[in-house]
Formats: sequence, structure tokens, C-alpha cells
Amino acid sequence: MSAPGGNPVPSAPPSYEEAVGINMNYPHPYPVPGPGQKPDGKGMNPPPYMGQPPPANNPITVQTVYVQQPVLFYDRPVQMCCPSCNQVIVTRLSYDAGALTWLSCGGLCLLGCVAGCCLIPFCIDALKDVDHTCPKCSALLGSYKRL
Repeated sequence: MSAPGGNPVPSAPPSYEEAVGINMNYPHPYPVPGPGQKPDGKGMNPPPYMGQPPPANNPITVQTVYVQQPVLFYDRPVQMCCPSCNQVIVTRLSYDAGALTWLSCGGLCLLGCVAGCCLIPFCIDALKDVDHTCPKCSALLGSYKRL
């Protein structure tokens, strides 16, 4: 039986090597199974890198940065890390006359307390501004202004 072009029809299909065009003399990029190995790939080495160097194992340096939250100073001692001496401390409080103290004194004078009673706000810590200092290095850490 012949095909309509004059070419005879082959009786069997071509072999894998004939169909794919593998040259048996050309070196294969992948390993070819040997006599004791199965062709399913078990026991074969993986293909080598072609044109790319193997990845380098460079150590990755990680830098941890601790950011201290801003400290809010009020009229109570605060536990914190002193930025001057890097010690964990509880702040020491000192009271100074501020705007609220002077306004209270002036208000009492306007009400008629002129015989020394207008000086009472200077004896009350609740009307004064508060300075927070470090008990170890005496650095001024912050202030709380009443007004």
C-alpha cells in the first residue's frame, strides 16, 4: 500500500531516537541511565547548573533597633531609662513656682487677701510646676507645666 504522494507508508512507527532526533554521539545535558538504573530517574543525579554559578550563602546581618516611646511627665514619678546614664530609674520630683502659682497669688490679692494670705499658693505643691530629674546622674529629664 502506498500513500498518495508516491511515498510508501511505513509498517512500524519510528523509534524514539529517530522521532526526536537524538544523536547518540553528542553529550547529553542530563544524565543517561546506566546499566543498573531504572529510566524513571531514581538513583540519578540532578542536572548541573548550566551557565549560572551556584547561589552563594552570604550571612544576613540583622540589626535590631529599639525605639523608646516618648515619656509623658505628670505630677507623679515615672519609671524610665535615663537617656543620660542609661540606667532604669524612677524620677525624682522637684516643684517650682509656675504660671498657675502666680495667677493664684494674684487672684487672692484681688479678693482682698493682702496680709500674707496671698502667698499660700507658694506652699501648695498642687499649684506648682514639676521637674523630673534622674536620682543617679541628676540630669533634667522633663517637666510638667500646670498651665
